[in-house]
Amino acid sequence: MGGRPVSQPTHGLGGLKYDPAKRTRPQELNVFLALVVIVVTFEALGRLLTGDSFLFNTRDNVDTLFNEQRLSIIILQVSIVGIIAIGVTQVIISGGIDLSSGSIVGATAMVAMSFAQVATVNGNPNPKAIFGDAWMDLPVIVPVLVGLACGLFAGLVNGALIAYTRIPPFIATLGMMVTARGFSKWWSKGNPISFPTDSFATIGQGMMPVLIFVALAILFHGIMTYTRYGKHCYAIGSNEAAARMSGINVSHHKVLVYVIAGGLAALAAIVLSSKNLTAQAGMGVMYELDAIAMAVIGGVSLQGGRGSILGTVLGALIFGVIISGFTFLKLDAYYQEMVKGVIIVGAVVLDQWRQQRGARA
Repeated sequence: MGGRPVSQPTHGLGGLKYDPAKRTRPQELNVFLALVVIVVTFEALGRLLTGDSFLFNTRDNVDTLFNEQRLSIIILQVSIVGIIAIGVTQVIISGGIDLSSGSIVGATAMVAMSFAQVATVNGNPNPKAIFGDAWMDLPVIVPVLVGLACGLFAGLVNGALIAYTRIPPFIATLGMMVTARGFSKWWSKGNPISFPTDSFATIGQGMMPVLIFVALAILFHGIMTYTRYGKHCYAIGSNEAAARMSGINVSHHKVLVYVIAGGLAALAAIVLSSKNLTAQAGMGVMYELDAIAMAVIGGVSLQGGRGSILGTVLGALIFGVIISGFTFLKLDAYYQEMVKGVIIVGAVVLDQWRQQRGARA
């Protein structure tokens, strides 16, 4: 009874004791809990300030528990930027940054829509035609492939500049951001491009953007979790020198990461232009910052080597809930823009706090 206290086993721990107090929850769980808190907050504010529910249906003529229309809008409004965020997540995890994705969206939308136009509108020649009749009414695969090629090329340029000239990613992608935006304005001399074929228009209609976003999230979550590509992304982002010494072709991998990010930005542009039935040079403005914010809110570290696609999806939902919540509370659009700015800065501050806490642990 009064013998010596029983010591905790330390086998295989180098003499260190396991301390249950130091266990940490998965970062994705923390993000999910934050999402729940934000939804509950808007629900409470709605009941208090407007007498309406943010999440639940309050109309007598609709027999559903949840406000399906609002939930659909939340998911739809983040799905296109979410596609970009999937690529941006891989870039940040590998230790880089991409400021060009929004401009790539604008450039790709203009190019893809040019190859998706119909020859006649209401029996008259297409007033927004970019090319001649031989390039009108093309199969949908043509504008899709041309658009993807545009984004892949932009990503290739980004990756090659960063990997082989050692230009900082911030500078290289900033240059691409300016160049791609200028290209999108030059392509049609600043004029919008409209009147796509029916087959191209179906790409972005209804819930298709959400389905594409979810499918890509599942695909790249599996790739980042279980494949050599994903493991190399984390290794390079954690310690590039160590990754290089372990035999990873760092330069080749960086190019591949930026090519994938460019391709996903191009796909987002195709979906966006199809959804809007038009392409304009100003499409995608600030999308790159929204995508970065979604990733960082979801637990992706700006220092590289940490984060997940699942976290980014949850970050995108948080982003969408906040914007939709302010619309629900009838706050003016310029207040929403200010809030988005605060969210972006707050996401970076949160990332720095996580890094400092991790360093002290």
